[in-house]
Amino acid sequence: MDPVQIIGAVVAWAITIPLALGFFKAGKFKATASRETLIGAGFGWVTKLPFGVVRLIAWLELLGVAGIVLAPLASELLGFGWAQPWGVAAAAGLALTMVVAFIMHAARGELKYTAKNNIALFAMSAAVAVILALFGGPLF
Repeated sequence: MDPVQIIGAVVAWAITIPLALGFFKAGKFKATASRETLIGAGFGWVTKLPFGVVRLIAWLELLGVAGIVLAPLASELLGFGWAQPWGVAAAAGLALTMVVAFIMHAARGELKYTAKNNIALFAMSAAVAVILALFGGPLF
């Protein structure tokens, strides 16, 4: 086993865990809260979109979380090398989600409130995608 691959896997998990927790919390909230609750929590953008789109965003975030957690686990622990690209795709999808969120918040003039979180989540998602693409694969 190559030490670089082990270090890459450790770094990927060190970034993936907080990223997954953040997206899970956000996705679960958007998937279960009412429109009024979301608006009261500061999600003013939900007034401009059909509520089905808000739910779609929530479920895409939750699917992204499942992908960045389950695909590397299946690849690293179970030896299912075919699962690794799904983790890369999930992380890239979460990064794309944050690009769209950044654009939307910029259009609404909310970047002074959301830019740090958008950029951090984008950077973490992109880093996980790159690390999984470069160092992913079965560890055993």
